[in-house]
Amino acid sequence: MGKKELAVEVQALKKSFGTKEVLKGLDLSIERGTVYGVLGPNGAGKTTLVNILSTLLRPDGGSLRIFGLDVVRESDAVRRKIGLTGQFAAVDEELSGRDNLVLFSRLAGYSHRAAAARAEQLLAAFNLLEAADRPAEKYSGGMRRRLDIAAAMLVAPELLFLDEPTTGLDPRSRNDVWDIVRFLAEQGTTVLLTTQYLEEADQLADRLAVIDRGVVIAEGTPSELKASVGSGKIMIRLAHPHQRSEAEHVLRRVLHTDVRLYADPTALSAQTTDARQAAAALTELAAAGIETAQFSLGQPSLDEVFLALTGKAVQEEGLEEGMV
Repeated sequence: MGKKELAVEVQALKKSFGTKEVLKGLDLSIERGTVYGVLGPNGAGKTTLVNILSTLLRPDGGSLRIFGLDVVRESDAVRRKIGLTGQFAAVDEELSGRDNLVLFSRLAGYSHRAAAARAEQLLAAFNLLEAADRPAEKYSGGMRRRLDIAAAMLVAPELLFLDEPTTGLDPRSRNDVWDIVRFLAEQGTTVLLTTQYLEEADQLADRLAVIDRGVVIAEGTPSELKASVGSGKIMIRLAHPHQRSEAEHVLRRVLHTDVRLYADPTALSAQTTDARQAAAALTELAAAGIETAQFSLGQPSLDEVFLALTGKAVQEEGLEEGMV
């Protein structure tokens, strides 16, 4: 089988702001035609990485190539191949959705007639025709995000950067954006997606890089990353929250592993190697008079992967990512 073509090649990427070293020799390879997720907490360096790859920032060191083009020396050629949607929608709130797209089309070099035609195509593709003549300020968060991504697709890019595209959106709007990402991937666009949402990464990404403190600490498919921290887990929901401390003690004793506690006061989980161990744990809970309302066996979640790799939850407060 031939070697697959790379859309993005990053080697030893470094970037500092003053005395703050944000990227510390980061390496990354992304195959053409895939959705690649970059997962990390605030301050991990995700936005800085995207800004450098999209030619908005100059790196302090390292090698960066997009479709074989040097990002620093051949930045004009790189810009012709990429699109970028940042964390916040970059549309004119006072203009209608149609007028926004016509404006951006004209700035991209379309004639007036071609701009109007392209705007109509994108309004239809992103399910915005009914709202096309309403001011963008009247759009919902999900509609505004769709309009923003549509603007990034005016000149269909070979590589699209989506920097935390669903931050602040409600679940329905988030699902709308996920559908758009899947559609773009089906059309052959390579997508680099940064996110703090574990479910988003699991739903969309063919491969994932977990970054923390400016370096890649793990890389692989979602399944590979889950397998890397253990073969399985038992998830338990108790009938009575006051029994959780006792249940935690029983699981530690039987399974000889750490137990994770959740915001739900009845929920806890632990890694386990096989179903027999899990059955023994449930038997011991029952013998101790601890009533379980629900239990299940499954793979570790990406959240648990991140916790195992970094010692913290992915959405823990950190540095403001927009600053780095």
